[in-house]
Amino acid sequence: MAPERNIEVDNNQSTPITTDKSMIVEVDPINPPDGETIHAYPEPVAKLLTFGEPEGITIEDWPDYLATGITVEHIPDLLRMVADLALRTNDPEEEDPKYWAPVHAWRALGQLQDASVVEPLLQQTEELFDYGTGFGEWAIEELPDVYANIGETAIPILTRCIADPAWHVNARIHAMTGLTKIALKYPEHREETIAFFVQQLEQFAQNDPEINGYLITKLVDLKAVETLPLIEQAFADDNIDQSLIDLEDVEVGFGLKERRIPDFTNPFQNFGQLQATHTHQHSSSTRSASPPKGNKNKVTKKAKAKMEKKSRKNNRGK
Repeated sequence: MAPERNIEVDNNQSTPITTDKSMIVEVDPINPPDGETIHAYPEPVAKLLTFGEPEGITIEDWPDYLATGITVEHIPDLLRMVADLALRTNDPEEEDPKYWAPVHAWRALGQLQDASVVEPLLQQTEELFDYGTGFGEWAIEELPDVYANIGETAIPILTRCIADPAWHVNARIHAMTGLTKIALKYPEHREETIAFFVQQLEQFAQNDPEINGYLITKLVDLKAVETLPLIEQAFADDNIDQSLIDLEDVEVGFGLKERRIPDFTNPFQNFGQLQATHTHQHSSSTRSASPPKGNKNKVTKKAKAKMEKKSRKNNRGK
């Protein structure tokens, strides 16, 4: 079973934690205050409007945004830039650099390592994830890295979000990914993170099936083999979105078994197995050089789930 050290979560409070309310700006990106335009950003934040399509696949490859002179006093403007819908009206295919400014803004927020930005970013999860009006895979891939780079001070905010059903499912899932990345970056927090995920998974009968699926994926990412009995109970209850993960994925992820190889003696009988194996091998290929440039194509929930599962398997293979 998981260690005794636990992250404290008050499930009686439905309001997410805010570490420093003075740093949070209420932004209405659809109806900005009078006189504000996409150019109404002070230097050096305004420089981000000129950077163009981001470079750097991993957080280690991101440019040093703080070298431009950005400091914590610019947090309100950076949050406003992330939320600015006027910037998103520019078509990335036309290579207007302003389109990409929000991506540079959330990267800069991560480099500032100030936990006060975590809640405002979580609140924008749905808008940023949208493949039509948001940033799609850019946000899905990078926002957990932002939370991880902020580090240990983000843990109470992420755990409160995960434990609170009042938050949107996508925000809770992304908070799980950020928390897992923190636990992997700071091994001293691994055991308490596992204990927290166990605490949440113990409620599998009441949880959303998607939440259960992601809780299990994170336990697998953390190699928490000791949690397998609880995971098996959750699968037996049949309240898990198995488009995300199945029990075989768990056992393979824990290193307890090899993935089944189909019997090719009867190709028609084993067509389903062959198709599944091909899908797994394709999913395990290396990640593309960069997220897709355009973000105008919407995807279904199942397609997004498969993409996340692919990303998780790629990360396990690294």
